[in-house]
Amino acid sequence: MKFLKHLILISLVLIACHAPAMAESSSAAGGLIPGTSGLSLPSLSLSFANQQKPTELVSVIRIIMMLTVLSLAPSILIMMTSFTRIVVVLSFLRQALGTQQMPPNQLIVGLSLFLSFFVMAPTFKAISSNAIEPYLNEKIDQKVAIDRAEAPLREFMFNQTREKDLELFLSLSKEAKPKTRADVATYVLVPAFVISELKTAFQIGFMLYLPFLVLDMVVASVLMAMGMMMLPPVVIALPFKLLLFVLVDGWELIVGSLVKSFG
Repeated sequence: MKFLKHLILISLVLIACHAPAMAESSSAAGGLIPGTSGLSLPSLSLSFANQQKPTELVSVIRIIMMLTVLSLAPSILIMMTSFTRIVVVLSFLRQALGTQQMPPNQLIVGLSLFLSFFVMAPTFKAISSNAIEPYLNEKIDQKVAIDRAEAPLREFMFNQTREKDLELFLSLSKEAKPKTRADVATYVLVPAFVISELKTAFQIGFMLYLPFLVLDMVVASVLMAMGMMMLPPVVIALPFKLLLFVLVDGWELIVGSLVKSFG
């Protein structure tokens, strides 16, 4: 399971470690494009041939590992942050309003990402100050940096994970019952955290549906009383839903409640 732990968190360290080196090598090896007034074109070359020093071969292998991990990093990091709860709640909100594709999916995902960055800012700052910066300054080795980077993420996930969900995956893993949080493996914590986030998001979504459901029922009753049974209630209820949502400043209420729910 050490490989899984490294796979989850090594991208945070490797990106920061190799970004300055890659930028320096790119500026040194970059050429000039005719007609661009000295604009340099960065380049990156990976090769195992003619490597005279072991350190050069290790650097190439690390870059290849970084590129491999980066292909999985977005999915891994999304599952370990507040993104899941936020994007599900915003999707429920759109369904409750009945606005079809408004806001569009790109806007919902983008807003969820930036809200996730906002919520996770203290965690990312702790990772940067405790793991990445000491590693870049060569004060700690890679293993210590990964362990320090893992700790803030685990603390965030533990604070949002229900004990019932954690016990479920502990029983499914058939491992000995841990005595402390430190004894819980990360591969057990992550799925427990995800289903806890989904349950919380569905609870918030249910609460969002209630006022709009009441409004739909009122509109449908009025239309039936007026004998206008052929007119879809959704068509009449939609403007009233939008009016209600704007009058109560719905975006401020939803976003504020979402952010505070991680406190």
